[in-house]
Amino acid sequence: MSKKSIVFTGGGTAGHVVVNLALIPEFLQEGYDVHYIGSYKGIEKDLISDLEGVTYHGIATGKLRRYLSIENIKDPFRVLQGIFQARKIIKKVNPSIVFSKGGFVSVPVVMASKMVGVPSIIHESDYTPGLANKIATKFSSYILTTFPETDQHLPSEKAKHMGAIIREELFEGDVRKAYEFTGLNDDRPVILVMGGSSGAQKINESVRNALPTLLKEFQVVHLCGKGKIDPSIEQPGYVQYEYVTDELKNLFAITDVIISRAGSNSIFEFLALRIPMLLIPLSRQQSRGDQILNAESFKKQGYAEVIEEEELTREYLVQKVKELNDQRDRFQDKMKTYQAREVKSDVVQLIKDTMK
Repeated sequence: MSKKSIVFTGGGTAGHVVVNLALIPEFLQEGYDVHYIGSYKGIEKDLISDLEGVTYHGIATGKLRRYLSIENIKDPFRVLQGIFQARKIIKKVNPSIVFSKGGFVSVPVVMASKMVGVPSIIHESDYTPGLANKIATKFSSYILTTFPETDQHLPSEKAKHMGAIIREELFEGDVRKAYEFTGLNDDRPVILVMGGSSGAQKINESVRNALPTLLKEFQVVHLCGKGKIDPSIEQPGYVQYEYVTDELKNLFAITDVIISRAGSNSIFEFLALRIPMLLIPLSRQQSRGDQILNAESFKKQGYAEVIEEEELTREYLVQKVKELNDQRDRFQDKMKTYQAREVKSDVVQLIKDTMK
């Protein structure tokens, strides 16, 4: 008897892949034949193609733009090509289900699955659904939401509030390895600064300007983005890296307070690990405003403090960090109500229940 197969899809950004990375090991462990459909050159290929036990398939994809561009003329043809490519792959693989994390590449895959009678489930991380998931929802069985408020933007018969799916490895951080990696110690609280994969200039500048004050009470681990290290800054208690991968779980283990953007996947990881957070969301000029809504929701629930980027100064940053650290116990008590590991188990069971 042949074993069951499952197709995952999603890409364009790391945020459209990390949930799949959390779920894939569950199905590999149970003996499923696991396939991933992504773009030819997207970040999803870099993150997935080397995973043992996972077969990666590339397809054509077009970007679904909300603005005028000459590429809008070409992209419908790319999407159409991607639908036929995905249909061919799905018919060959014959999966029991397709699980989509969103992004432009997922739309032709979910549409193709509907065409061949394979059920699909979509996961939406943000407070309001992105354009790709809005389109794909019409062809899916369910769309799973991370924020309870998201359900009001979706068809009631398809929306299911589940919560965030967290990678199990993040719970396995090693304090000793973190101190060895950073050269820090346990004599002062640790602030972890994360400005996103490409860094955030204003956050980086504000943190560095505040170092003379912050380092009197804290140690600072600064993930500043590719090409954003400032070699002129060498101070005891301050370490900087462009980015980290395998070491991140260990850094989380020694973090007392985190300064970050407000991408959904990241902030739910901080919540699951019970790390009080100071969120500085992308402004509406830089995004569709989803990070602002994410941050506002977390502040309302007592998980975070928020600074709008337009309000960000050295003095205000220091003030908010100190307030957050002083009230760390209160924030962590609120966070204890969120049970991240139960969410993943519930999602895995729903996927199995929806299989053809």
